[in-house]
Amino acid sequence: MNLSLILFTIGILGFVLNRKNIILMLISIEIMLLAITFLVLVSSLSFDDILGQTYAIYIIAIAGAESAIGLGILVAFYRFISFKSIHLSFSQAKSPIKALNIIPSGIRNYSTSKPLNSVWTPSLSERGVKIL
Repeated sequence: MNLSLILFTIGILGFVLNRKNIILMLISIEIMLLAITFLVLVSSLSFDDILGQTYAIYIIAIAGAESAIGLGILVAFYRFISFKSIHLSFSQAKSPIKALNIIPSGIRNYSTSKPLNSVWTPSLSERGVKIL
């Protein structure tokens, strides 16, 4: 029980202290979720109940799927915008949309001027899009 409390506290501290890095925030949330899962598992073992162990398996499976989807979305978002860091300042912003102040470092051009099927497509600079 003390180990799960220590893990949950480490997850909260990691979430609070690493507010600029989204990946570390996701890892901290996963640590908190695994601490709760460990608490459910230990309590089910101490009460000799199989239901808590079943819940722990479900929580671990759902957490794995959730982290894979979240990390995939984050990688796609990073490839599209290529942000450096994220500043969460909900107290200073007037709306929740402006609270996420993402610092972009430019849009990367991953397209080539000649694809593999030898059909020519113009690149972003040839289309008139200004790259920062």
